[in-house]
Amino acid sequence: MFSYYGSKSKLVNLYPQPKYNKVIEPFAGSARYALKYFDRDVLIVDAYEVIIKIWHYLQQASEADILGLPNLTYKQSTDDYNLSEGERLLLGFLVARGSRRPAKVVQKFSSVEQDKKRIAKDLYKIRHWKIIHGDYRQIENVEATWFIDPPYQNVGKAGYNVNERGNQIDFPALGEWCKSRNGQAIVCEITTADWLPFTPIKIQHGQKLTTTESIWVNQ
Repeated sequence: MFSYYGSKSKLVNLYPQPKYNKVIEPFAGSARYALKYFDRDVLIVDAYEVIIKIWHYLQQASEADILGLPNLTYKQSTDDYNLSEGERLLLGFLVARGSRRPAKVVQKFSSVEQDKKRIAKDLYKIRHWKIIHGDYRQIENVEATWFIDPPYQNVGKAGYNVNERGNQIDFPALGEWCKSRNGQAIVCEITTADWLPFTPIKIQHGQKLTTTESIWVNQ
């Protein structure tokens, strides 16, 4: 519903469909996989509290709340308006598409008005979701489709950083955790990662880097 660093909006149709009614995203971010299969029993978890605050705000917001948010334009700031924390954080990502953290000032073209209309139409999709601020290791290992999209491994090789979703990742331990999931596990990475035997699915051309999106699946 909102743009975030590492979002899978352009890739989500390439991933396997869920085999289970319950869908869990342990590194939720903008939760594109859960949104595609929103009608399932969805649980999203993220260690980055800002992300969870935005999801909690959206879950209780009305269409009128979203449409009533200011249409920020070039060089305007979220500080120019009397906003709640959830409103400010959401707008911060709408004016800084694909960023790791919300911005305050609009630095370039902004599509806030169009984004608000899209979000308002989709609010019904998340009313039943369970949304938790926490560590992936705390999630009960239930039978489900686990869509696992952690911060990517090779900072030096591919330019990815461990970001605000959590602390430095122990990738070998994460790999064992992924392999131990009950049900269906779909794990995202790029081909330079070595903590699971990943299979390439699509070359991604970014402004600075070209990488190959890859997955590991257990079924």
